[in-house]
Amino acid sequence: MAWSIGANDVANSMASAVGAKAITFKQAVLIAGVLNFVGAVFVGEHVVETVKGGIVDISMIPNSNILLFGFISALLAAALWVTLSTWYEMPISTTHSVIGALMGFGIISSGITCVQWGKIGSVALSWVLSPVFGCVIAFLVFKIIVKLIFAKDQPVESAKIVGPIIMGVTAFLIVSSLLLDTSLSEKIGITTVDNALVFSGIISVLVIIIGLLLLRNIRAKTVEDYATVEGIFRKLQVTTSCYVAFAHGANDVANAIGPVAAIIPLAQKGEMSVSAQIPYWLLALGGIGIAFGCLTWGKKVMQTVGHRITSLTNTRGFSVDFGAATTVLVASKLGLPISTSHTVVGAVIGVGLARGLEAIDLGIIKKIVVSWVVTLPVAAATSIVLFLLLTTIFL
Repeated sequence: MAWSIGANDVANSMASAVGAKAITFKQAVLIAGVLNFVGAVFVGEHVVETVKGGIVDISMIPNSNILLFGFISALLAAALWVTLSTWYEMPISTTHSVIGALMGFGIISSGITCVQWGKIGSVALSWVLSPVFGCVIAFLVFKIIVKLIFAKDQPVESAKIVGPIIMGVTAFLIVSSLLLDTSLSEKIGITTVDNALVFSGIISVLVIIIGLLLLRNIRAKTVEDYATVEGIFRKLQVTTSCYVAFAHGANDVANAIGPVAAIIPLAQKGEMSVSAQIPYWLLALGGIGIAFGCLTWGKKVMQTVGHRITSLTNTRGFSVDFGAATTVLVASKLGLPISTSHTVVGAVIGVGLARGLEAIDLGIIKKIVVSWVVTLPVAAATSIVLFLLLTTIFL
């Protein structure tokens, strides 16, 4: 499952950078693999908690063997659907897949009341809101870039100031996510929200200063030198793509290891528990699987997101990355397993809309939305079939 997530969702973190020619595909999958791993290990536990115990009420499962085969069926069903979608180059929601599969096993094993519909409702709402928020943030960031840079008399000089400020905001969001209510913050002694925010602010200011220093020697070749502006954002976009990869690892590792985290206490102590600590080795295993999926099969979906929805320049790609990553990272801190695919596609649409509706390939959007709609029922049905098959054979 982790491998299939990496293969399908690597497009979410690096497609806009590759589409805008900021980095090559090989560089993209290497960066995505490493940062997905880091995000999974250090911030991934919040969403894992939701997936492992928030979708199905495991106290209603008849016995431990049913639970074991149920989670195996859910993982296998979700992985099969994501792999098939990757084959057809469609950026589907791996979150939809695993939650749909968990619902299927819960319903067939213990009835419809086994599914925690309140949590499903909040997660489903986030699936709707995440592409909307990604779209709005990307739209606004791109409009800000147009107003503060492209509309100015000296766009290059403006870009040398605005770019580092946006990077400072990015740094603040990443560092605060690492330090607010995580095991890392406890290890380094930052235990209060105020201390975490102050430390994040200091890092943010340092990033702004470094950015200003690095860009200070760039000079405009003409009065309206938009090519140099795009060149500046080509460098900046690599960092925002890293931001998306980190956020993706933090959110989507749960789709692979959440069901496993639920049954580890069963294997170790013979009891079912959703409160047991998630071991680091399991987070790391999920991160490694995602990284390997990026490296081996990530190119297929990347072509759809990076090239087919709308034409991406570096400033547009930068806006996409910032909008998507901010939405996903905030959701991860809240423990909401949102769809990174939905968020990124929403952000790409937002940037396209900033240039006018005609800039978007509506045919591709339609195909993607259809794949989103069918994911939940297909994953649930596949999980039910696999569960019945496994229990018939082994129980």
